[in-house]
Amino acid sequence: MSRFKVSGKVLKQPLPGLVLCCALASAPVWSAEAAHVIPAYAGTETAISAGTATAVLAGGCFWGVQGVYEHVKGVLRAEAGYTGGSAGTAHYEMVGTEQTGHAESVKITYDPRQISYAQLLQVFFSVAHNPTELNRQGPDTGPSYRSAIFPQDAQQGQLAKDYIAQLNKARVFDAAIVTRIEPGKTFYPAEQYHQDFLVRNPDYPYIVYNDLPKIADLKRLFPAVYRADPVLVLGARPRS
Repeated sequence: MSRFKVSGKVLKQPLPGLVLCCALASAPVWSAEAAHVIPAYAGTETAISAGTATAVLAGGCFWGVQGVYEHVKGVLRAEAGYTGGSAGTAHYEMVGTEQTGHAESVKITYDPRQISYAQLLQVFFSVAHNPTELNRQGPDTGPSYRSAIFPQDAQQGQLAKDYIAQLNKARVFDAAIVTRIEPGKTFYPAEQYHQDFLVRNPDYPYIVYNDLPKIADLKRLFPAVYRADPVLVLGARPRS
């Protein structure tokens, strides 16, 4: 018997493979996160001319964050997983106890010739989640839903720090950004049933209310990087 989380609690779920990420899928009583128009990074980013690069970001339930980046041009793969804790605790039921140090996160493999790390962060702060909410996003509460950036090198870490300072100085949001920068953490892939969840379950109430608006906001606010056909971890897009 598997489990699912409801407002931070771990409950039994009798149907394997059908999970509720963090909140009951009945009529919602919370407010969906709203996108913000924010300026691009004002600093200079060292260009990467060849190969691929990786970003690891956490912004609440990984279903929505993964779904957003699967629709971003230049992203080659966006994999849901856990970052911040150990390999032994990188499992959905254990992370749900809020005792592991992990955050639900997404590992983004991208082509830096098509999209930059700074652009990925602009989408992160603008569309993917609300960076002013501490240890929560929408209906989901606890440190596994924290806003966090896991830089893969010193340059990413400095860029993230500078961009947060820029946005706070400009007072883009009504409150200060609480996103944590956590270097030196290992990403562990989530269970297969979590991968591509938004694309494979577009009628799921949690997805409809919390996450599909993020895809619409991505298309509206970032038309130059939006792509209609997502890149998927598990292969072909399911037929509708």
